[in-house]
Amino acid sequence: MPWQREGGEVILFFLSETAPTSAYSSPARSLGDTGITPLSPSHIVNDTDSNVSEQQAFLVVVAIDFGTTSSGYAYSFTKEPECIHVMRRWEGGDPGVSNQKTPTTILLTPERKFHSFGYAARDFYHDLDPNEAKQWLYLEKFKMKLHTTGDLTMDTDLTAANGKKVKALEIFAYALQYFKEQALKELSDQAGSEFENSDVRWVITVPAIWKQPAKQFMRQAAYQAGLVSPENSEQLIIALEPEAASIYCRKLRLHQMIELSSKAAVNGYSGSDTVGAGFTQAKEHIRRNRQSRTFLVENVIGEIWSELEEGDKYVVVDSGGGTVDLTVHQIRLPEGHLKELYKATGGPYGSLGVDYEFEKLLYKIFGEDFIEQFKIKRPAAWVDLMIAFESRKRAAAPDRTNPLNITLPFSFIDYYKKFRGHSVEHALRKSNVDFVKWSSQGMLRMSPDAMNALFKPTIDSIIEHLRDLFQKPEVSTVKFLFLVGGFAEAPLLQQAVQAAFGDQCRIIIPQDVGLTILKGAVLFGLDPAVIKVRRSPLTYGVGVLNRYVEGKHPPEKLLVKDGTRWCTDVFDKFISADQSVALGELVKRSYTPAKPSQLVIVINIYSSEHDNVSFITDPGVKKCGTLRLDLTGTSGTAVPARREIQTLMQFGDTEIKATAIDIATSKSVKVGIDFLNY
Repeated sequence: MPWQREGGEVILFFLSETAPTSAYSSPARSLGDTGITPLSPSHIVNDTDSNVSEQQAFLVVVAIDFGTTSSGYAYSFTKEPECIHVMRRWEGGDPGVSNQKTPTTILLTPERKFHSFGYAARDFYHDLDPNEAKQWLYLEKFKMKLHTTGDLTMDTDLTAANGKKVKALEIFAYALQYFKEQALKELSDQAGSEFENSDVRWVITVPAIWKQPAKQFMRQAAYQAGLVSPENSEQLIIALEPEAASIYCRKLRLHQMIELSSKAAVNGYSGSDTVGAGFTQAKEHIRRNRQSRTFLVENVIGEIWSELEEGDKYVVVDSGGGTVDLTVHQIRLPEGHLKELYKATGGPYGSLGVDYEFEKLLYKIFGEDFIEQFKIKRPAAWVDLMIAFESRKRAAAPDRTNPLNITLPFSFIDYYKKFRGHSVEHALRKSNVDFVKWSSQGMLRMSPDAMNALFKPTIDSIIEHLRDLFQKPEVSTVKFLFLVGGFAEAPLLQQAVQAAFGDQCRIIIPQDVGLTILKGAVLFGLDPAVIKVRRSPLTYGVGVLNRYVEGKHPPEKLLVKDGTRWCTDVFDKFISADQSVALGELVKRSYTPAKPSQLVIVINIYSSEHDNVSFITDPGVKKCGTLRLDLTGTSGTAVPARREIQTLMQFGDTEIKATAIDIATSKSVKVGIDFLNY
């Protein structure tokens, strides 16, 4: 007979692994499983100390900022946490583009073996004979695929520039392996002896708005790259980009930032002057310091931060190449720990949007059929054209008056004539795009207004998203807005943010804004406990059977077992979407088999983006984990009549771990919540 407890009787049927898992089947209905009934109500234990004992002593923290458009790494020795070293200067580089990071580009040989990464990959590909280039696999900006793929799995494909498909996991693993080798080589050169990978704590940054499968995918790629092994999973931390930025911003001293003020003119500068002028000075400062790759992070709270009081709120706007992430944090004193106040929002509004607008402009002038054909037939020349556009894009500014020239590769001009039978100049005249002219030096001459128009859709999306965020009650009375990420260098974005929100809060830009996340990720690796409270992105629970209540439960969920009427497929909630979760927080529950002879206990874990989930068959509910506790061979042990099976779920980190323990024998099984294999 099942056990009784206050508040009604609940029996859990843990479903066998052969059970159908389609969203609309009732797995428990057809099974002869014995039930498991709760021994105690669920409760939460703030077991934050258990993390500390597990922490291994690492000699160095290496953070990898794996960006959509550019990537890099930085490191700090745990004995000198105030020194953050940004990686060695990269070979290659573009005029007018700082190269403390390298482009996120990868080149595979025709045999699909790794060849090169970054500038080296781009330059080698560019120098290949056009016919030979078609055989090589060149990939760029591929990180966005993880954000845009709804059903991401270990088998998701990427498409190279020549149209050939390759496994995404392979490409991400190659890239991480490249960074691992570069970093270990640099560390070994510094130490004067071989540096062991086991001495390194690795940190990889991901956008906060990524869904759980994408975050897990990054961890799987790191396992495949040999950064860490699944057995030593805590050697790798997956850090959220805006959180890393937030950690770095707390350390900022006044000389390390630019404040965009919309107050009255200061020292003869109006607000709009400040954007350009302040940033120009900052760029000069960075250029002078470019040779030095070591940044000192003083072990103090920065002046801006010291103005924040208990409960003060601030927004981090992390605008990168692919996505824009908005996170709201609240300060908690005395230690100044961070609490995530509102779950991360944002979208695909990175600087890539400007590239897409340029592509659309080229469609308008030369025809979509030609541009798409040109990309396939002359892939290296297309890359060239986009590099030329990138450096001009960086020259766009609100007050610019002189035109911007974009060089067209010779093969573009030549191929267009063959394709259409008339010249590029003729196409421009005929297109009625009057703000783009042809210059006799073989360039497209764009008016500043034309360039600004390419930025407008992306910047409008960012401002609109921020406006929505500022409407939320949790986000009222924000003191500061920190603008970080590579796209934050764009004066057009700075001006738009300042114009829209300058009167509501103070807008701060760290000086070397493109490296903010990288440096913050190193600080996070040195002290992961600095983030204390996050918001759960999903609702988690298990499938249970409740006593069937006529009129309350749907008839199709009725299951009669041993003369008792049960409601099947009930979603028993562990934690809700957007609920505050402290780091290391445990949800702990105890169950007992209704039939003591049951020796295999299978617990299936489900998740949903919705909060109000009733059944595991509701739309959007996905199975994301299985705990299989095998108790065969324990029959000799003295087992109490009510055998206790304890189930723990640990939240708060970017990964979620679940454990089931048989209290009588101490047999236990652990599982990481898995979004890629179900």
